[in-house]
Amino acid sequence: MRATGFFVLLLVIGPAWAQNVAGAAGAAFPTPLAGHVFATAYAFMAPRTLDPVPIPRLALWLLRGLAVMDPSLAATERDGQVELRVAGQIRASLPAPPAEDAEGWGTLTAALAETGFAASPLVRRGGPQGLIRGLFDELFTHLDPYSRYSPPGEAEIDRQGRRNDGGLGLVLGQRGAFITIEQAVAESPAAKAGIHTGSAVLAIDGEAVDHADAPTIAAMLAGPPGTRVRLTLRGHDGRRQSFDLVRVPEPGQTVFASVIADDLLLIRLTGFQRATEQQLDMVLAAAVAGRPPLRGLVLDLRGNRGGLLQQAVSVVGDLLGSGLIATTAGRDPAANRVLEADAEARADDLPVVVLVDGRSASAAEITAAALADNRRAVVLGSATLGKGLMQTVTALPDGGELYVTWSRVLAPLGWPIQDLGVLPQVCSSLGAATLARELDDLAHGERPLAQALAAHRTARAPIAPAMVLEIRSACPAALGTDADIEAAHYLLTHPVAYANALLPPQFLPAAP
Repeated sequence: MRATGFFVLLLVIGPAWAQNVAGAAGAAFPTPLAGHVFATAYAFMAPRTLDPVPIPRLALWLLRGLAVMDPSLAATERDGQVELRVAGQIRASLPAPPAEDAEGWGTLTAALAETGFAASPLVRRGGPQGLIRGLFDELFTHLDPYSRYSPPGEAEIDRQGRRNDGGLGLVLGQRGAFITIEQAVAESPAAKAGIHTGSAVLAIDGEAVDHADAPTIAAMLAGPPGTRVRLTLRGHDGRRQSFDLVRVPEPGQTVFASVIADDLLLIRLTGFQRATEQQLDMVLAAAVAGRPPLRGLVLDLRGNRGGLLQQAVSVVGDLLGSGLIATTAGRDPAANRVLEADAEARADDLPVVVLVDGRSASAAEITAAALADNRRAVVLGSATLGKGLMQTVTALPDGGELYVTWSRVLAPLGWPIQDLGVLPQVCSSLGAATLARELDDLAHGERPLAQALAAHRTARAPIAPAMVLEIRSACPAALGTDADIEAAHYLLTHPVAYANALLPPQFLPAAP
């Protein structure tokens, strides 16, 4: 399998810099440090932003942040000089460096920021770090919604959070009204304690969980590694048993399975994290080997905000086997990738319905788009969020991090996920009566969304906002309801309707 997920490029310059960042409102502005921060940012961004933006424009956009904090300040470029005016009077004027000189523009930006900091109580109110953050915030208003600056404190919390996942090694599912243990990962605390599959979860740390769903219970079981949790279960024999367990480092559970109508498997994916594919493999292996044989599979991505792209690639591979998943396209050659599945398909003889809604985003949209475009699944629900941009990240000299959007994600058929989102083949957001007519039409060989799907799948970036709205209006974004599962059940038990809901064969993507 060949794929690239979250791209990370680290440019670390002097970790001791982070210790010198003053945060108090009365502290002096750290001009040399700020100059290095801005220079690193300009050098990193200039070759990577989706659309070309010269360094001088980046710097002037960033300096506009002074006027946002204090309208009496204004930074402008005139006749080769960059000026900072305070209440209309020139307070500082510096020669503009060459356009490609990131270091020079970084030094200039810091010098003018220092002048504004000294001249304005409003600017000083947030302290030096507040000023640096405010300047970056203004810069990113001119780019895309996902590029951002994370200051040192927040960046460290993010880094600690990425290192502090802890759990017990359990995979949860649902059987009837009960949340049950579907798997205890080998060598995990749960496996070593002798916890049996099929046991029902009754309480966590003495708190009854009678009405909690599987994701809620998974969140209760998660916590920092080394902490304890008391888990009370009821086994097959009806006996209650409690286990005192210590959490170990592991990613949280994102895959939750239940059987509906005896022969349909519903798998809910709440995100794409480090162990999502492993958890899905366990669920699929157990389900395929079970009795009675399954008739179909419902993959529920409603409310799934995405996560790790590599895990989405692996999830698609589990259901598709091999095929094109997506491509990424940007100005930096390193941002251009072909994402392909090359795996042994599991449950490849089962029809699949993918549920999405207006909250499904990013990796969830890539998954739904890949399965639909390859005619491996019918997507049902509403238009999705439309987040199809990839970010790369660098460490900054102040200990912060810079996230910069550098590529667009294109579905297998070439349409952009950003803004457009996934348009489902069966729409449930226009009301129960419309959904019922759609299903009846599909059962009789008609494709009610054929024209809208053709316009959607043949759209190419850049797409005018008016065209985006027109295409998405065929199935407006909405929250998922129980009607989605009922419609999925209908499709999986009516083969003609399911076959007609798949994209027509002429839409199949060409080999990469």
